[in-house]
Amino acid sequence: MMHMTFYWSRKVTLLIDSWKTDSWIDYVLSLVACLVVSVFYQYLENRRIRLKVFAAGKSFPPEIQTPLLRRRIAGDRAKLGVKLAGAVLFGVSSAIGYLLMLAVMSFNGGVFVAIVVGLAIGHFFFRSDGEDAYDAIVVDNSCACA
Repeated sequence: MMHMTFYWSRKVTLLIDSWKTDSWIDYVLSLVACLVVSVFYQYLENRRIRLKVFAAGKSFPPEIQTPLLRRRIAGDRAKLGVKLAGAVLFGVSSAIGYLLMLAVMSFNGGVFVAIVVGLAIGHFFFRSDGEDAYDAIVVDNSCACA
C-alpha cells in the first residue's frame, strides 16, 4: 500500500520494489544513500553552471578560477563538444533530480529529511560561493529540488 501522508517508519520502499528496508541498518544505509545522491546532485549542478559560464566566455570570480578553465574555446568543434558535455550533464542532473523527487514521494519522513539535508549540504559546499557571477546567466533548473 502506498502512503499518501508522511509517515515515520523504518519500513520503506524506495524507487523499485526490490529496494525495501526491513531493518534499521537497511533504513539508515538507504538514508545515507539518499543524502549522498542529493549532495552529488548539487555538485553536478555546480559543474553544469560552471560549464555554462565557461562556454559563454564570461570570467570566473578569482576564487573559482583554475588554469584549465582559463583557456578560450576556439572553433566550432570545441563549441560542439562543450554543448554536448552540457547536454550530458543536464540529462544526468535531470535524471538524478527526478529520482530524488520520486524518493521523496515515498512520503517517508526520514527519506524526506535526508534528501533535504543532502541538498542543503551540497548547496553549502558547491553552490554558495561566487553566486554573484552566476546571476548574469539564466540557469534552467531541471526540477524544483535545485
